Amino acid sequence: MQKILIISTGGTFNKVYDPVKGDLVIDETSHAVKEIASKWLCRFELMNIIGKDSLAMTNQDRLELLSVVTQTEHEKIIIIHGTDTMHLTAEYLADVEIEKKIILTGAMVPYTIDPVEATANLSSALGYMQLLSEDGVYTVMNGLFGSHEKIIKEKSKGKFIRKR
Repeated sequence: MQKILIISTGGTFNKVYDPVKGDLVIDETSHAVKEIASKWLCRFELMNIIGKDSLAMTNQDRLELLSVVTQTEHEKIIIIHGTDTMHLTAEYLADVEIEKKIILTGAMVPYTIDPVEATANLSSALGYMQLLSEDGVYTVMNGLFGSHEKIIKEKSKGKFIRKR
């Protein structure tokens, strides 16, 4: 099996409680991703970049992500991303027509608060990656998977849905 690159950009998935600040902050070491992926038999490489809540991401951050994605030798990439602007980053990457398989996933609740959703989403992304035959940008969230234009966050419902 080909090695998969997991790029962790921050987001709620990676938030941890900081007792000094009394707030949730991004764990830039991606402990949650390492813990989940340690159970897998497949080979992966983990890269931490940006380290922000997606609402704080800028076009410069997306350019950095694009640079990493285009320059890496990996053809299969899973991106851990905040859910609020996941669609913007997916569109940004899709506009470049990269000849790679890219999946964006994340979590609505931090892994440290409830590990079920984050684990399910990352594991689903890994499984979906193994089934993909065409290059492109995809989203895997809440048991749904598909092209990034088809899986969208329905903010009023607090979950991702399949766009009709």
